[in-house]
Amino acid sequence: MNDLLPLLSYSLLMSATPGPNNILLTTSGANFGYRRSLPHLLGVSLGGGVQTWLTCMGLGTLLADHPAIHDALRIAGALFLLWMAWKLTTPVVFGTELAKPVGFVEAAAFQFVNPKTWLKSVTVATVFMPTGMPTGVAALLVLAITLATNFPCISLWTLFGAGLRRVLTRPGWREAFNAIMAGSLAVLAVLLLTR
Repeated sequence: MNDLLPLLSYSLLMSATPGPNNILLTTSGANFGYRRSLPHLLGVSLGGGVQTWLTCMGLGTLLADHPAIHDALRIAGALFLLWMAWKLTTPVVFGTELAKPVGFVEAAAFQFVNPKTWLKSVTVATVFMPTGMPTGVAALLVLAITLATNFPCISLWTLFGAGLRRVLTRPGWREAFNAIMAGSLAVLAVLLLTR
């Protein structure tokens, strides 16, 4: 239990605080509602869980031994954030198919270039992974805690966005909201590229 409480606290903190996933999920909730954002939510949660599990199983060591991989992931993550920022500024019309929410596969794949998810995974594997048990068992325990904490936290961000839908039906407000969220993603991308 002494190993699990810090892991649980860290997982909650990383899942509940702002970052690329939560910005995108809030925007998806505002534009498409909670139900249509479910594939995005599941992709974030399961993709991040699998990444954390792989990192705990040894992928973190590979990244530490080869900094060029880390740099490539950082650049790929920044480029993806810029692409998503651009995508958020395209016209979204409620009830039409002009724009679609991020899908499961796209959201899951993004976790492998998302800098915040990598930070969480590597930190969990190196600092918070339970000791005194086989690596495979400890990694599965970490996966279970990651999934149990992540999905409710990111759901709150999506529900917050969905709650904004009524306000964003006023002319120009949805576009302004999307522009602010796109700007937030662009700032994160620039910060990643200038590190």
